[in-house]
Amino acid sequence: MSDLHTLGQRIRHYRVAGGKTLDELGTLVGIAGSQLSLMENGKREPRLSLLTRIAETLGIQVADLLSEEPPTERAALEIQLDRLQRGSLYSSLGLPIVRVSRGMSDDALRVIVGLHAEVARRAREAIATPEEARRANTELRQLMRTKNNYLPDIEKIAQEMVAKVGHVTGALTHRSVSRMATNLGFELVHVPDLPHSARSVIDLANGRIYLPPASIPGGHGIRSMALQAMAHRVLGHHEPRTYAEFLQQRLEINYFATACLMPLKQSVDFLQQAKSDRNIAVEDYRDAFGVTHEAAALRFTNLATSHLDITVHFLRVGDDGAVSKAYENDGLRLPVDVTGSTEGQLVCRHWSAREAFNRTNRTTEFYQYTDTPEGTFWDSTQTGTSSSEEFSISIGVPFAQARWFRGRETEIRTTSRCPDVNCCKSPTNDLAQQWAGKTWTSAKLHAHILSPLPSGTFPGVDDQELYAFLEAHAGQNDAHAG
Repeated sequence: MSDLHTLGQRIRHYRVAGGKTLDELGTLVGIAGSQLSLMENGKREPRLSLLTRIAETLGIQVADLLSEEPPTERAALEIQLDRLQRGSLYSSLGLPIVRVSRGMSDDALRVIVGLHAEVARRAREAIATPEEARRANTELRQLMRTKNNYLPDIEKIAQEMVAKVGHVTGALTHRSVSRMATNLGFELVHVPDLPHSARSVIDLANGRIYLPPASIPGGHGIRSMALQAMAHRVLGHHEPRTYAEFLQQRLEINYFATACLMPLKQSVDFLQQAKSDRNIAVEDYRDAFGVTHEAAALRFTNLATSHLDITVHFLRVGDDGAVSKAYENDGLRLPVDVTGSTEGQLVCRHWSAREAFNRTNRTTEFYQYTDTPEGTFWDSTQTGTSSSEEFSISIGVPFAQARWFRGRETEIRTTSRCPDVNCCKSPTNDLAQQWAGKTWTSAKLHAHILSPLPSGTFPGVDDQELYAFLEAHAGQNDAHAG
């Protein structure tokens, strides 16, 4: 059944169209006009038997009353205003409820509804602050920890989509990804002028997914972007109403993309064989499915506990030691701030994630044991370079689990006492005495600190640029499918 306010509006619409007053219709169906008024105002739910009598009296079908569509534009505005005023945001303002009278013009009603919508938009924009983002990200990380970073529902959807295009083994090809898009009613279109703030754009009206040029380095990135765009449709996402919802959707589309690029059955077979051989290596998993080292490491965290009975931790760390991504369910104590957030926090200088930067030869994985207050952990770390920084990707496990991995025989072993500040964060007494008060330096200021995010429907995406892009491409019929 539709919500009570819509139902009430439809009863009123058909009553007025039938030329009957509240009392007249009430008498005909056996209730007082005041009771019928409560129903039309969405304050009382009528029984199905009463709806049947109302429909028969007005010469319509019951389905006409139960439709979820408002009967008129005016009714739609009234319903929208009612919902907005019943929301927690309006309640928090302490303002009186605006009653819609028959004499209120449609224009006045549109203005009131528009003002409410703008207040709601600004509230959403205000909560997308760094503090709110960190809080939401922390909650999401803790939630995924309880799930062992495994989402079986998305795994099932990904398996079905991959199977439909006949993919059986090896790397998922661009052709297979394109066929997956076709099955959803989309074509992949590569363009050089995507909005600066968008990685991809879906044109729902014309059935297109716009992506960067196919010739950009690293084809795996294009496949992943296309799959992430499709995921929004496959997983039934709507426009995010909160920053937490935006982060949840981003996690789900990334999960879907990696589950397609590294399908469940093929991945588990590959990794179980590697475990049997005591030769698990992220670099082998990466090469077998033609993806990035980071994608393979993250995918490993999805499957390690649920399918290999291995607890694990993952870190992506910049060359300054700051965490950009992290996950653990093996007891490793991640560096966190007072809110529990780990993003932006510095990892211990003695951890593999930072020690790997000190190597001269970085073409292969770096292996290390680290003794910590929480126990000894083994890590495999690979360094890489992006357009803005060097970074490291680490996969690690408790000491007892290292027996399943290549590199377990390493003799490199360090000790970390962090979060004890005397471990690696404070200079030695000798250095402090030598240099304290004798230096002055200027810190680097990251440009993004002062750059405001574009404010739009989707966090970080400029609506003006997005809509101008869509308008420019909507009339182009000569785009080639990817």
